[in-house]
Amino acid sequence: MKFALAALMASIALSTPVWAQQKADEHAGHHAASSPTATADEMTDAEVRKVDIDAAKITLKHGDIKSLEMPAMTMVFNVRDKAMLGQVKAGDKVKFKAVNEAGKFTVTDLKVVR
Repeated sequence: MKFALAALMASIALSTPVWAQQKADEHAGHHAASSPTATADEMTDAEVRKVDIDAAKITLKHGDIKSLEMPAMTMVFNVRDKAMLGQVKAGDKVKFKAVNEAGKFTVTDLKVVR
């Protein structure tokens, strides 16, 4: 009995370093792989919900933003150039490009779909 207990304790002690070496980023493999066509140049379809020219912000109900691996949702974006906001109003259908700049999602290109 003492031998079996000692063997069990030894196997537990020897297997601990294996668990300690597990990479912290192994969960990254659980996400769907990005498609090779998902580039920063790809434009995303959206509907303008609100325009705030003074704050340089736009609220968009958008589809999946593949370049940012972001699902469809409605959210507020900063805009790189306030002049873009002068061409749109709530209800307009648009295509846009966005980037993550220091944790802030920013629209870099905006085109009205006619």
